[in-house]
Amino acid sequence: MNMNVAEKEETSFFSTRQFVIVAAISLLYLLLSYILIGFKTDQVYLMLLFNAMYFTSRITRKFITGFSIFIIFWIIFDFMKAFPNYLYQDVRIESLYNTEKALFGITHEGRIITPNEFWITHKTAFLDVLTGIFYLCWVPVPLAFAGYLFFKNRLAFLYFSLTFLFVNLMGFVIYYVYPAAPPWYVQLHGFDFLASTPGNTGGLERFDAFFGVDIFHSLYSKSSNVFAAMPSLHSSYPLIVLFYGIKYRLGWINLFFATVMGGIWFAAVYNSHHYVLDVLAGIVCAITGIYLFQWIIQRSETAQRFIQMFVRAIE
Repeated sequence: MNMNVAEKEETSFFSTRQFVIVAAISLLYLLLSYILIGFKTDQVYLMLLFNAMYFTSRITRKFITGFSIFIIFWIIFDFMKAFPNYLYQDVRIESLYNTEKALFGITHEGRIITPNEFWITHKTAFLDVLTGIFYLCWVPVPLAFAGYLFFKNRLAFLYFSLTFLFVNLMGFVIYYVYPAAPPWYVQLHGFDFLASTPGNTGGLERFDAFFGVDIFHSLYSKSSNVFAAMPSLHSSYPLIVLFYGIKYRLGWINLFFATVMGGIWFAAVYNSHHYVLDVLAGIVCAITGIYLFQWIIQRSETAQRFIQMFVRAIE
């Protein structure tokens, strides 16, 4: 007797073929990670999470399949450690600092300083805490928004997620074309290039100190590339969220998204992680990426077929 539809679906859900494919992908990722950047427990946790969600239920499989877009972003970003951008182009340190001062310099006590330097002398505990909270939103808010879209509108989820990935890829390319040191680097090391410089919390160390925690220190100790300040992708993400929030008419929640966006932009400068130029570059990168993605989707039949195929896989 032939199996009924439900039995066929249950069998296919735990098929040997799927186990082999997922296991092969997981092992290949772990091997490649070990070769390129060495073993890290984060890599194992990521694969355990992926496998657990893929084989737990149909809804968790669809969820992790959709969020594989963000996993791809994380893997590419992590693998950048193996290919430091300063090996391919000279790092802009003094020229970027001088351009920032020329365009956005502030006259203070008889001399012109950058906005970053101004806020160092005008910092407050309130702003330390507030900007730290805003900076903690840079990934959780986009991920939470993606989660909402996944359960509300799978096509909207896919558009947002792919735009997020596309803007990041644009930013990564710019990192290699135009390596740039962040403001905190100049404050600590001047204009000398030091290839082995580790990541630094900048002004965010004051947030950690205020609460007696190690949040930002632990995050920036894992930085893939110190010389990747231009563009500020921290500044790109909330703009992408706000665009899709407005596009899908989310109403008052867009005020929250706009507040987070402005807060992250200010926090980037206040805590010496980015120049104003970096923030503006991140904004331009987001706007350009959003426009190009929409243009490609509207004009490419191949892209449209890919979107439709991906939507079927997660519906």
